[in-house]
Amino acid sequence: MKTPETISPERQYNTRLGLILFVVYLLLYLGFVLGSAFLADAMETKVLFGLNLAIVYGFALIKMAFILSLIYGWMCRVEPVDSSSNTVEKKETSQSSLEAVCEENQVSKEGEQ
Repeated sequence: MKTPETISPERQYNTRLGLILFVVYLLLYLGFVLGSAFLADAMETKVLFGLNLAIVYGFALIKMAFILSLIYGWMCRVEPVDSSSNTVEKKETSQSSLEAVCEENQVSKEGEQ
């Protein structure tokens, strides 16, 4: 488990950004819920193409969720590749384990014949 000292600045930024966007959506949703609970008459008001405010607000919430996810994806920072991990060693290890499995399968097939 990573300690706060080992968490990269990129991950801290992404986490903070995600929480900020979550709070923005939460406030929008809270407005919808409170409006529906305490301002029912206002939510029944026809506002757009014969649709009431509750319907328009609900669709706006769905669109906002999509827009906020696009904002997060656009503003998110990519973490740098960890230079301490050696991908060549990982490839060689996976290649040798693949060869070992192939050899085991070949031996078992020869034993069956």
